[in-house]
Amino acid sequence: MSYVLAKSQDADIHSAGECGGAVTSILKYLLDEGLVDGVLALSPQDDVYDAMPVFITDSQDLMKTAGSYHCAPTMIGDLVQKYFFDKKVAFTVKPCDMRAVEELIIRHKINEDNIYMIGLNCGGTVSPVSGREMIDLFYEANPDDVVSEEIDKGQFIIELADGSEDACGNWGAEDGWTFIEINDEKGQELIDGAKKAGILETKSPADPAIEGRKKVEGIMIKMAKKNQDAMYPTVSEMDDWSRCISCYACRDVCPICWCFENCELNKSFFKDEQNIPPSPIAFQGVRLSHMSFSCVDCGQCDDVCPMDIPVSLIFDKLQKKYFNRTGYVAGVSDGVKPPLYSPEKTEL
Repeated sequence: MSYVLAKSQDADIHSAGECGGAVTSILKYLLDEGLVDGVLALSPQDDVYDAMPVFITDSQDLMKTAGSYHCAPTMIGDLVQKYFFDKKVAFTVKPCDMRAVEELIIRHKINEDNIYMIGLNCGGTVSPVSGREMIDLFYEANPDDVVSEEIDKGQFIIELADGSEDACGNWGAEDGWTFIEINDEKGQELIDGAKKAGILETKSPADPAIEGRKKVEGIMIKMAKKNQDAMYPTVSEMDDWSRCISCYACRDVCPICWCFENCELNKSFFKDEQNIPPSPIAFQGVRLSHMSFSCVDCGQCDDVCPMDIPVSLIFDKLQKKYFNRTGYVAGVSDGVKPPLYSPEKTEL
């Protein structure tokens, strides 16, 4: 692993980007050099809270996607495996996106040779409705006046049209620069190519910047662990399952749960036409047994559940037990399938 600070050599991209426009410049390089067929990105719609996935084939259109959108928690891995298996595509990923992509690669749903993943720091996402309500309630600001937002050290930071509440730099980066971790040869070739093409400028970060980044990362991990046990459902809260109406929304949005055509839950013996709503035991039991050890903690099942069941927290609680037993973490354990899907299951 090596570190560099980078910023765009293109003045327009540098201005539009979140921290110097390095990511947008890298994507532009990939398109201009014909290394990918397109870039899967998010484009703002009506405001900063509303962004939609777009597939870009002309690098001039990348300007529309520059910046961060924490209120658009789209799962990129799910889109890649559904629509772009045969295309060479570049995209940015949050940690949960990356984990989903890695899981889909080992399940042969994404071709690793066809993709460029650019990882982004993520301190969390906020739903558009919650984001607007939070700004109105806690910041006492008009949500319509917000021109950009950022999550840093667990805090949601906004910038208003009048320039107040400036967002801070990102995780160890100097102002106007992006801090980049280069994790493999493919990443190094990408940075070197963008520099040679004259679209990216880099320099080595100072030791305090590296230490500062490690400190912020440690703070975020510590905060996550501190909140984890407090957020986990208790045994009594597991009764939330009783609210389940078997709408299948959690299954359909899950980036790892992909075998819809042959899904056991579609079989006639799981139908419950005697009860309305049907008993949730079979539905949730099957999903838990099939998918809990593959959960990538994206939280989208919570977002779409019409009954506000903490599905992801229940899955994650079981996944932690699975990790303690096997050492396996979905999307993190390097290139291996879950033990229950591998010869290791005979040893359990």
